[in-house]
Amino acid sequence: MPVPSPAREPNTNVSDLIVGADPRHSLDALFVNAPLRDYTLRPRTNDYTLPVLGMAYIATYARQTGFNVGLLDAEAYGLGVNTTVEIINRAAPRWVGLNLLAPTYQLSARIASGLAPSIRLVVGGHHAKAMPREVLKDPRFHHARALIIGEAELRVAALLEDERRRTELPGVMWRDRLLGTVGAGIADRQAAGRWTAPDLDALPMVNREFLPQDPYTAEDGRIEANVVGSRGCPYDCGFCGAAVSANPDITIRTRKPSSILAELDHLHSSYGVTAFRFVDDLFLGVERFIREAMTAFSAEAVGSRYVWDATGRINVLHRADDSLLDTLAANGLREVALGIESGSDRILGAMDKRITAAMTLSVARRLMERGINVKGYFILGYPGEQRADLRATVAHIHDLWALEDRLPGRFRASVFEFRPYPGSPVWGQLVREGHDPAAMMDYGDVDLTEHGADEAMRGRDEFNFSVEIQFGETPLAEIRSHLAELSRRQYDRNAATREATA
Repeated sequence: MPVPSPAREPNTNVSDLIVGADPRHSLDALFVNAPLRDYTLRPRTNDYTLPVLGMAYIATYARQTGFNVGLLDAEAYGLGVNTTVEIINRAAPRWVGLNLLAPTYQLSARIASGLAPSIRLVVGGHHAKAMPREVLKDPRFHHARALIIGEAELRVAALLEDERRRTELPGVMWRDRLLGTVGAGIADRQAAGRWTAPDLDALPMVNREFLPQDPYTAEDGRIEANVVGSRGCPYDCGFCGAAVSANPDITIRTRKPSSILAELDHLHSSYGVTAFRFVDDLFLGVERFIREAMTAFSAEAVGSRYVWDATGRINVLHRADDSLLDTLAANGLREVALGIESGSDRILGAMDKRITAAMTLSVARRLMERGINVKGYFILGYPGEQRADLRATVAHIHDLWALEDRLPGRFRASVFEFRPYPGSPVWGQLVREGHDPAAMMDYGDVDLTEHGADEAMRGRDEFNFSVEIQFGETPLAEIRSHLAELSRRQYDRNAATREATA
């Protein structure tokens, strides 16, 4: 994968790493994206990470509401924990917002524990939603005045206006410092949806001042940007924290195609963007929406002006007729990211993927025949996986590479070791089987260079985590050997493609 560089040069002074705020006034809130690792211990090796669009949406709405807010992306800048805390305390905001994710929970907790006593803390994110009481009981989060479950734009703005409003906000929890009890906001049921599932078309367009690396210039010279076209997922994949069973409060919503097109055109006119990545859970996941969006894209001749990447659902694309796939290609679809996960139908069933390996090959072939690239995500070591299942997955990846070798489109494999996330459907199953929740949250990084991967491939290893528990038949060392081999092969194939097209 090309390693992009920012289209706008990031500030280099530590005091200027807070983006989007008005330095002439005190900060009402600072939203902080914790680093994936403590980069004081080992500097990061790649210079790009996906932008925190969720935080940028919150910051944009808060600014529109009249507050002076900023964003500190410690991951984008490769900051250590102590440096992050120092920057926050020096900025002295009224509030700090942290997005809690399972792999970075311990780092976020260290940041929270280092905050100056005068700073109020609000937390949210998948981990906060999955384990809210545990978070509020954690003494390192003693600053927390509110924990928000779900989409936070409107509720964060309400808290910035008056902390006492938390009592009327649905999906907001806090720990009473004196009584030690957990409180929760109570709102009128009819009004609850307005707070927890805002109308996407009514939210302001994301202010890119809050994103230090977006838009950015890709290796091919195009200026690219990340965009959200929908929220929510209707599927229940066992490993996923966004699974519908873990998020009963989430209403699946799509933006109007006219709203999406307005943002694409705005980014083009403001920054020269001609390539877009839809980072939704599933942009191409509902046929009705795909057809509606493509009708609008065709009317505006999007394919002659832009290219775009998106996430897709294999079973939906499998049902799509040739005409719809032709329309996607004509409208500039450059790459589809597919959750393939396994080459074993038995494991796909255990994951509740509702697909088969044969469907994946068919969909990948039909897309690549039209020049649409495919990125496949795979998981090795899923609970119950046997060596035969693992061999089937490795063979499946090789079959997909073989398809690429004879078709116009390209295929990329992105392979990870299984790690459990609180709130995902498989989490409860593992707990019932006797696994210790604390051990399953003890995430550590995996350095594939120890298993034969080339040092040059380290660029994306920030996304390799493990809890050092063997959940299937194959020992972890063997799984990592496969990871290193597949990663090396994909790296070599990428290099060969770049050389051939240079």
